[in-house]
Amino acid sequence: MPKAPAAMTWNPALYRRFEDERTRPAQDLLARVELDRAAHVVDLGCGPGNSTELLVERFTGAHVVGTDTSEAMLESARQRLPACRFELGDVSSWRAEVAPDLIFANAVLQWVPEHDQLFPRLFSQLAAGGVLAVQMPDNLEQPTHRLMREVASVGPWASVIGDATRVRPRIPPADTYYDLLAAQAAAIEIWRTTYHHPLASASAIVDWVRATGLRPFIDPLSEAQRAAFLAEYEKRIGEAYPARADGKCLLAFPRLFIVARRKS
Repeated sequence: MPKAPAAMTWNPALYRRFEDERTRPAQDLLARVELDRAAHVVDLGCGPGNSTELLVERFTGAHVVGTDTSEAMLESARQRLPACRFELGDVSSWRAEVAPDLIFANAVLQWVPEHDQLFPRLFSQLAAGGVLAVQMPDNLEQPTHRLMREVASVGPWASVIGDATRVRPRIPPADTYYDLLAAQAAAIEIWRTTYHHPLASASAIVDWVRATGLRPFIDPLSEAQRAAFLAEYEKRIGEAYPARADGKCLLAFPRLFIVARRKS
């Protein structure tokens, strides 16, 4: 299966439209990282730098590096944090130059396959006592993503998109990650949180996922196909997410969190 982030085009401006909501899980993840200090910190899949900014604020004086597959995202991050180092890099092949005290991966590893190899490889690169902190959307069975696959399979664009079920790998159950890391770990904490985001309309929900989950579906399409796909998708989203008492739509968004400390 191809690595989705390298194949997709990312729009920093569209991503930042919901930056507060997207940053909240990163804040919650970082709050559970028990490190008094860190000299070397890596933000894998840093995007426009919103998560990197949290790391810079938390670990004053640390050497913080952000990596991403998108030059557009990296340029946005550099403008935001000009004193930080940002590099083009693919998580699936990334190797640390210096053993990090913290590897932070907020909403990126769900795009990368073969977690049975990926997680032990990342964990083994930590300094002694270092922490791997991961947050991954666990929303493939939510209406937002189920409807992506349904629309992809029924329209005239189906042959262009291909097998919609293979667009993003499914993440394993929580106990799988525990078993992958337990032999090298001093401590592992795993939890799942469902955020409920009130958004202005069904169109706002579509805009949210256009910046991320919809990209593999709409990027290969022609302009006309993309418009027709989005129109059908938004219609179905409106049915799946009816307006609440205040007129807003409530987007449920489950996420899986993993914080593991390597043995000293």
